[in-house]
Amino acid sequence: MSATNLFEDDLLDHIFTNTTCPNVGDAAGLLASASPGSFAISLHTGNTISDTSTVQTDSEAAYTGYARETVARSVAGWTVASGTATNDAAITFTISTSGPETETDVGLGGFAGVLQIWSTLDADLIVNNGVTPEFAISALAISLD
Repeated sequence: MSATNLFEDDLLDHIFTNTTCPNVGDAAGLLASASPGSFAISLHTGNTISDTSTVQTDSEAAYTGYARETVARSVAGWTVASGTATNDAAITFTISTSGPETETDVGLGGFAGVLQIWSTLDADLIVNNGVTPEFAISALAISLD
C-alpha cells in the first residue's frame, strides 16, 4: 500500500511547518500544535544510526565546539513540495577547534533529544580544526515514500 502524493505533502507539512493535516480521523484532521517547537539537527559518526536508534546522543559528533542546531517547525524553517521537506536557510554548525572527526550521518530530533528522523550523508564529512559544517539552503531533504 502507498500514500498519495497529496497525503505525503499534508503529513510533511504537519511535521515540518506545523500545519493542520486535514481529513485524518475526521474533517479537522491532525491539528497544528499551539507551541510548534523546533527540530534539533545533529551530526553523527561511525554509521551507527539506524531505524532502531532512539536518542540523538548515539554516536553524536564530539568535536570541540560542536552543538546541535535548531530549525523551527514553520514555513520560515522548511518548504514542503512534491513529497519532500527542505530547509529554507543554511544550517550552520559551530566551527571545530579540534579534529579530525568524520561525520557520516545526520539526525533530526525533537523534545528531550529523541531521535526521530535520520539519514546517512551522501558523502562523509571530515571535520578538521577550523571547519564549519553546514547544510546549504535546500540541502537537507526529507521525503516520504
